Amino acid sequence: MPATRLTTKRVEKPWGRRDLWPGFGDVPAGGDPVGEIWFEDPRGGDPVLLIKYLFTSEKLSVQVHPDDAEARARGYPRGKDEAWVVLSAEPHATIAIGTLQVMSREELKASALDGSIEAKLDWKAVKTGDSYYSPAGTVHAIGPGLTLVEVQQNVDLTYRLYDYGRPRELHLTDGIAVSHPVPYVAPFLPKEIAPGREILADGPAFVMERWSREGSGTISGGDRPVWLIPLTGSGSVDGDPIETDGVWLIEGDAELTLSGAVDVIVAYPDAGVIQGLWSG
Repeated sequence: MPATRLTTKRVEKPWGRRDLWPGFGDVPAGGDPVGEIWFEDPRGGDPVLLIKYLFTSEKLSVQVHPDDAEARARGYPRGKDEAWVVLSAEPHATIAIGTLQVMSREELKASALDGSIEAKLDWKAVKTGDSYYSPAGTVHAIGPGLTLVEVQQNVDLTYRLYDYGRPRELHLTDGIAVSHPVPYVAPFLPKEIAPGREILADGPAFVMERWSREGSGTISGGDRPVWLIPLTGSGSVDGDPIETDGVWLIEGDAELTLSGAVDVIVAYPDAGVIQGLWSG
């Protein structure tokens, strides 16, 4: 079947929330806060990308992820580049990405141990609609008051460098070894390549697009799988009604109908924009 609706998994986190995004349903009174919703292939397997929603009420740990080579040397299938699209942001919400100055790994370790690392990160003010691509090796942290869609390479591999005194494990040896503690430089600036089609990131691990359009047609990634993440609007994919709490994995061609004002995130692996991704 060319289009598969993915199943959801709620992940409880100490920094999560009980009020989630419309469509997901809030956490019942007394329930633990949910920080992430994962979208997984009901058929199993090992998709190369993973889609998540994130809900933050506190700062996430200061963390870093390894690249493909570093992860495979440690027995994992791949590293972890990731990207975020901000769906909502409270006033003064921030994301830390990169360090304010170039640091040695020794300086990074010392600041992680004494807690000064938090002040040495570049905390960027963010607002609804912003997007960031965070390559493996980037030291980063997500602040409170945010709802995000995250596209990432599919591996559950995070090295915590600092966690604000929470009683969770840190991973300083591995984390410091894979870190590039330097100021962040965006690897790609968003650009519109056609009316209603904006490229938010183009590799190296994946392409992420945002569509604002309507109509009927066929979506096809050719030999690349495509993840379809509707944010607003309605329509159908292979006859399955689009709902804004769902994610679809398209392998091959799929008939896609978009109705009215539709806002959709589309992601697929590797670098290089698929020019004929939508035809209609």
